[in-house]
Amino acid sequence: MLDIKFVRSNIDKVMEMLNRRGYDLDLSGFKALDEKRRSILTNLEKFRNQRNTVSDTIASMRKSGEDAKTLISDMKDLSKKIKDIEADIPAVEDELNKLLMVIPNLPHKSVVFGESSDDNPVLREWGDIKDFDFEPLQHWEIGERLNILDFSRAAKIARSRFSLQKGLGARLERAMINFMLDIHTRYHNYKEILPPFLVNTESMTGTGQLPKFSDDLFKVEGWDLFLIPTAEVPVTNIHRNEILSSDELPIKYVSYTPCFRSEAGSYGKDTRGLVRQHQFNKVELVKFCLPEDSDRELELLTEDAEEILQRLELPYRVVSLCTGDLGFSSAKTYDIEVWLPGQRLFREISSCSTFTDFQARRANIRFRRKKGKGNEFVHTLNGSGLAVGRTLVALLENYQQADGSVVIPEELRPYMDNVSIIKPS
Repeated sequence: MLDIKFVRSNIDKVMEMLNRRGYDLDLSGFKALDEKRRSILTNLEKFRNQRNTVSDTIASMRKSGEDAKTLISDMKDLSKKIKDIEADIPAVEDELNKLLMVIPNLPHKSVVFGESSDDNPVLREWGDIKDFDFEPLQHWEIGERLNILDFSRAAKIARSRFSLQKGLGARLERAMINFMLDIHTRYHNYKEILPPFLVNTESMTGTGQLPKFSDDLFKVEGWDLFLIPTAEVPVTNIHRNEILSSDELPIKYVSYTPCFRSEAGSYGKDTRGLVRQHQFNKVELVKFCLPEDSDRELELLTEDAEEILQRLELPYRVVSLCTGDLGFSSAKTYDIEVWLPGQRLFREISSCSTFTDFQARRANIRFRRKKGKGNEFVHTLNGSGLAVGRTLVALLENYQQADGSVVIPEELRPYMDNVSIIKPS
């Protein structure tokens, strides 16, 4: 959520920056509602001052034995006016808050202008793209031939866009989760979190999924609970409505969770395989930091996610999302895209974002400096470290062999009881 004072003072600038993001938002309703609120508050303050003055006059008249009946009647009228005005304030503030909740974050000054992912600049590339001496297969073909992926039975159990990993396929998924958690906790100093996989409306609102993106969520019927779309939601909300000490920052959490998304609006896209599923596993990195440190912390968080791919020797590139491709809550995002030889393209495997104080305002997460006056909002960041299903896709396609087998990267073998290769049955 944006700072209402900033929006009020810079409404034209805000509209211009939102237009750069591709949002054609008319903020005239916000302006009118904000002016109404300020007018109400001005009148309220005027009537309260009048009531205080009348009260003082009545007290003085009683002290000198004068008749104050008329003023007492005036006092009652003022009190009623004040009560009526006070009753109007919550409804106006609620409407104003609803408008603020659907305004996206403003892009960071370093984000380039663009309309779509086609305009995202590539910042760097890592690793060598392998030149196969055979026609590389796509991951679902590899997995089914190895009998480690079964999409038809998953659809029987649930529906399409679910997967069933079997045998060494299930073991490889578990190995990657443990490997990622170990790297981030042992070498990058993140604290591991195992949060609830169901969260309430307030948590979803705090990170920006609600109210705007309710169609993307799975809601539990009859409960104020949603299946989490990412560990970002429960982990960020750990500190909702809390005041942290500046000495604690940055706070760094890593969390493995299954994630659940309805994929509304994505029908017809990536209908085969593991790329776009209703349920998938992810290891998420979440940070809380001082406002002046968030730019640097974003670079460090992205490097932490990149290291997983480097250890697995998977070629990738890092792109910076342009204004038109930014997510609702993000001020700046780096996408890490891994090379998939079977599909002959780069696919996103991690999005690393800084939200500045946008989420912190919604979730009321503040901090106090040692010698500072008052409290400030923290800056929040997160990124996948990594999306486990898409990492499995990248491993199957990049490590496939001509005979249909798949080599296990050396870093993962200790997690696989030193299995070095998955061969066709």
